[in-house]
Amino acid sequence: MAESYDVVVIGSGPGGYLAAILAAQRKLKVACVEKERLGGVCLNWGCIPSKALLRAAEQYVFIKEEAGAFGLGLDNPRHDWAKVIGRSRKIADQSERGVKFLFKKYGVETIAGTARLGGNGTVVVASTAGETTISAKHIVLATGARAKVFPGMEVDGERVLTYREAIASTVQPESVIVLGSGAIGLEFAYFYNSFGTQVTLVEGAPRLCPIEDEEVSAEVQKAFKKSGVEVLTNALCASVKRDGDGVVAKLQDGRELRASHALLALGIAANTENIGLEAAGVAVERGFVKVDSSYRTNVPGVYAIGDLCGPPALAHTAYAEAHVCIGRIAGEHVPDVDYGNMPGATYCQPQIGSVGLTEAAAKAKGLEFTVGKFPLSANGKARAIGAPEGFVKVIIGKKHGEILGAHLVGHDVAELLANFVMARGAEVTAEHFLHTVQAHPTIGEAMYEAVAEAVGKGAHL
Repeated sequence: MAESYDVVVIGSGPGGYLAAILAAQRKLKVACVEKERLGGVCLNWGCIPSKALLRAAEQYVFIKEEAGAFGLGLDNPRHDWAKVIGRSRKIADQSERGVKFLFKKYGVETIAGTARLGGNGTVVVASTAGETTISAKHIVLATGARAKVFPGMEVDGERVLTYREAIASTVQPESVIVLGSGAIGLEFAYFYNSFGTQVTLVEGAPRLCPIEDEEVSAEVQKAFKKSGVEVLTNALCASVKRDGDGVVAKLQDGRELRASHALLALGIAANTENIGLEAAGVAVERGFVKVDSSYRTNVPGVYAIGDLCGPPALAHTAYAEAHVCIGRIAGEHVPDVDYGNMPGATYCQPQIGSVGLTEAAAKAKGLEFTVGKFPLSANGKARAIGAPEGFVKVIIGKKHGEILGAHLVGHDVAELLANFVMARGAEVTAEHFLHTVQAHPTIGEAMYEAVAEAVGKGAHL
């Protein structure tokens, strides 16, 4: 007889492992099926280890280019690429151990193997020991996504890479073509360039990070060019493949680019294959599993969360969806996820943080608004730490004074983003925001000043 559970989660990325823990906290019998490492892409090959690499890059740039201005003599700076990568891998290992600890603490059973829906509330798990069948009242699909690879792009894992291979490669590229300027493309371009790799950043849109506010995009593009990155916009790639000891990328306009390596950062594709969706009758739309606001699929007892359900493909989106999904399975009243207030952050330097409407989106909606923008060059803390580049920009509704959007670019500005997310979630108006007191000196004061500028009460410009 098949082992029976209240909840079986397939996949242990951010959405999956949190769903399993939340279900176990509600005293449900829970199993989580994982074919590789607990923590999924985010903890092992994405969000967390990449931040370890970016921190190393930031430190190295400071030593090479900025320490002298602080009166610090750090001669002959050098780096050990293998150690840089090795530290990142250690952080990933710690993250996986953390999930194992939490599973043990809360009583989540881990089942190693590849899972597929078996129909009628069953899950078939294939492992080296063979196939076993388990059953559950509720099955949560959280299989995530992978790098999107288009026809003509030949990934070999050595010269033509996705983030999966690049994050752990102990070989530093002499030169690299980075295709795509979303978060992954920008972060790897910054990382490679910081350590002396010649970087060509290719974007099909007219500007870098095209989903961001146009002024943010311009600031990032200026910073990347200043740092030595070759930036090509309006450049669509037709093909990329290995060519001897290097790679060749052909653009649709006929240009050929050559480098020692290429990194594909062109978006993600949901892992919908081989998990039994078609056999179980689960609806898929435009490559993603179709769900309602409770993350129920069209098949009773089957749910889906995270990248599997479509954009925004963010770890914190998956976390939020896990809370709603499990809360509703448990019969609790849980508000829907507010995708309109979903923050986004990119961790190159300068960092990008954004939430809500861009100026262009607000115009497209026909909204009446004012814009407040405060440069970090006018912020005492930013100047003191040697990071005066960038700004905080806010979009304020004229009628009610609501914060329609906030867009930040500069040193570590992603850490400020939660303030605007909280303010928007609590429906704080510009006037109420100005009744708060920001600690001085902090870069956070730029948030206050931007709001003040938007409503005509600025005093520091």
